Amino acid sequence: MHRLLQEDEEVRAALRERWGQKVFTNTGDVDRGAVAGIVFQDRTELEWLEALLHPRVVVEYLDWREQQAARPRPPALTVTEVPLLYEVGGETRFDKVVVISAEPGLRGARRDAAVDGRDERLIADAEKLRRADFAYVNDGSLAELEAFVARVVQTLAQ
Repeated sequence: MHRLLQEDEEVRAALRERWGQKVFTNTGDVDRGAVAGIVFQDRTELEWLEALLHPRVVVEYLDWREQQAARPRPPALTVTEVPLLYEVGGETRFDKVVVISAEPGLRGARRDAAVDGRDERLIADAEKLRRADFAYVNDGSLAELEAFVARVVQTLAQ
């Protein structure tokens, strides 16, 4: 999604038409902080941005997946990170879903961005964990997380 904001001229034109120059830096890049300041304060603006970006994101990852499958030696599996997977009904586009979560306090401590209402509309972690094919609560060490991921990859690659 970040690449689309910076490189897709249709997306950039739509941002400029909707919000003007205030969402662009002096060098012409999209100021993601300025965009966040708009969309996480106004649900209508967030919905507009998601309607603009999400279809493009889906096309990109589906194209990428097809490219991988068409390789002479395709990978045993491909992975796509989708932060709003369940919220947008995207789980049907995947064979398996892996959810890695953490309790809100720990997640907040790990986050490098300010909390600004982004989590308010998310499906509860407990529900995501229940719906996933593989689920992990990431409250331990990096080694424990890596071991979980290795087990999932081994299972899915078989």
